[in-house]
Amino acid sequence: MRKDEEKMIKVMETFSGIGAQAKALSRQDEEYEIVATADWDVNAIIAYDIIHHGTPNIEPYEGMPREEVIEKLSQYTLSPDGKDPYKGESLKRVNEQFQRYLLAAIERSNNLGSITDMTYEDIPENLDVLTYSFPCQNLSLAGVWRGELTGIDRDADNRSGMLWEVERILMECEEHNRRLPRFLLMENVSNILSARHKDNFEEWKSYLNKIGYENVVYKLDASKFGVPQIRKRVFMISIYVGNDARKIELVNNYITDHDLENENYVNEIINHRLTVRDIIKNDYTVEKYHFEALNSQMNNTPSREKIVQENRHLFKNNQYENYIRTVTTKQDRNPNSGVVQFENEKSGKLNWRYLTPRECFLSMGFDEEDYEALMEHNVKITKSRYLFSDSKLIKMAGNSIVVNVLEAIFHQIIELKEILQENDE
Repeated sequence: MRKDEEKMIKVMETFSGIGAQAKALSRQDEEYEIVATADWDVNAIIAYDIIHHGTPNIEPYEGMPREEVIEKLSQYTLSPDGKDPYKGESLKRVNEQFQRYLLAAIERSNNLGSITDMTYEDIPENLDVLTYSFPCQNLSLAGVWRGELTGIDRDADNRSGMLWEVERILMECEEHNRRLPRFLLMENVSNILSARHKDNFEEWKSYLNKIGYENVVYKLDASKFGVPQIRKRVFMISIYVGNDARKIELVNNYITDHDLENENYVNEIINHRLTVRDIIKNDYTVEKYHFEALNSQMNNTPSREKIVQENRHLFKNNQYENYIRTVTTKQDRNPNSGVVQFENEKSGKLNWRYLTPRECFLSMGFDEEDYEALMEHNVKITKSRYLFSDSKLIKMAGNSIVVNVLEAIFHQIIELKEILQENDE
């Protein structure tokens, strides 16, 4: 293997969403390769392809008979909403142009579909990093309020239980003598550390220790990483060390000196910072910003007035708040990320608005060019429906990971890989 190939970071993104991991890697100095992705949400699959690969290339699929397109798509477990799979003949009834966009995106991003369909054979022998950000719905406090109490129990038939699919794949790798990934990277809500879920999480960490991984758990707030969003998430880097005591010592010494929960260290490695002023697009002389603000204006109802009263005023009387609250999958809710004063006399509307989809993407650390790419290719797939609605865009942003935090984590992974490789020489 050539030296440059040894340095290249090879990554597989499971639960890939819109590709926050790929975005973070694109900002590193080292070369990288996304060898495969895995996601079943059809909207996220297409958005990922546009953000990371540019203009959709459906030309090879335009002459393909629709039956063949459907047959190829049927090989994957796919979901229209990220919650439930297409049922019965429903995938066949989806708009034909959408089907072609979807197949093109799947093949260009090497998307494997649902993690439930993956096996050890999908894991390359020389894989550096396997990322897994399994759904948080059954772990989050919001899920508890809705009565979703099963969390990541092994016998729980829910989306958060997808964690154990990662275990299944790793066990298959061991059974078939497949080389394990050098690093595993997990992200989830901070509630995974709570008393309700602690035993399950400890069981998961113990299994990883057993098969040769040293685990480093961080609880990180995005607001400390150059993005003005208060978003606390748990990350776990699992580093394969086997039973090599020297490697374990190297890892622990490195983490002691490079602790991502140490604000002084984080300040040294963060290269750019955004403020709320950078994110709120309220220069309404720019037509697209004005149009998006109009679409995000709040209805004049008692429940929306309550939202205004009880949430952060991100911009009011020419003053900006310091931080945006956590961006979730929906802005028309209480609590939400915050509201923006928008003086626009319109019947049935308040002089306030929610964050626009663009602002949600920026709050997650994506560049404005990423959002513009989605808008440029937001084609009509029926007479009245676009590929990406505002609600879908906000949901995709809320389901993602803050890019800046991942930048810092990949910075550590790259340095740790180099340290461990030097130890092997």
